[in-house]
Amino acid sequence: MSEQASAAVAAQTPFEYDRQVTISVNVSDLEEAIDWYREALGFELIYKLDEYGWCEVATPIEGVSIGLNKGEGPKGGGSPFFGVRDIEAARRHLESAGARFEGQTTEIEGMVKLASFSDPDGNTYGLAQNLSAQA
Repeated sequence: MSEQASAAVAAQTPFEYDRQVTISVNVSDLEEAIDWYREALGFELIYKLDEYGWCEVATPIEGVSIGLNKGEGPKGGGSPFFGVRDIEAARRHLESAGARFEGQTTEIEGMVKLASFSDPDGNTYGLAQNLSAQA
């Protein structure tokens, strides 16, 4: 997409994005997954939260990371989490547009606020507001 097209889309958005996307995928073994993404794709570990069974690896695409979630959830696809400046404003807008949210917005103190939602066809997405950048 050209810079002009990107600027036009940004001017039309109903809430402010922060130019970050994290694609969340479930993995059975976090350490093995980190090694695989590093060796197979050349991605580097950004951070790891052992207590949550979560980490993020950087892709070579600016603003796009992969979140590896140790869990028993569905495999085979990932849910993009769009970075936003104000998660509550984004959530209100999406709810008014018919998005179905899974529970309340959650917070990892001092780090991030998260909210998962589905579009009318059941495709899953999420919102993430980075709190560490606001400190």
